[in-house]
Amino acid sequence: MFGLSVSAQEVGTTPELKINTLAHGEFDLAAKRGQWVLVNYWATWCAPCLKEMPELDHYDQANADLQIIGLAFEETTAEELQAFLQTRPVSYPIALVDVYAPPAGWDVPRGLPLSILLGPDGAVAKRFVGPITGKDLDMARKAASEGGAGDE
Repeated sequence: MFGLSVSAQEVGTTPELKINTLAHGEFDLAAKRGQWVLVNYWATWCAPCLKEMPELDHYDQANADLQIIGLAFEETTAEELQAFLQTRPVSYPIALVDVYAPPAGWDVPRGLPLSILLGPDGAVAKRFVGPITGKDLDMARKAASEGGAGDE
């Protein structure tokens, strides 16, 4: 396709992601096979991102078969991000992403928040642009389990 690479965020792809988190050690997407994973790009300056964080945290804690990883996509330091998370704590792992060098195979998000839901097989089941709720995740997981998927 004229040198265009497939994005890790495209539905049906099986991306790789290995990244160090602020407080939970290394996060390896391959080690999460067998469970759902939500990769959530966000930033401290993004009001819709901040609005969805408590609900995502609650959903993560209430669903043992799902793991959320937050990718903080902004120019800041790990120390500044950790200080921010003291005021808005979440239980899921957070990694700081270099805006000039996102993880290999992953595109720069075109809007925030951006969430990518991966099924237990490791393949992208759904992309969400904008804030999401637990109900959105329930519906997407159900649709993916029944063979439907897509972008929102």
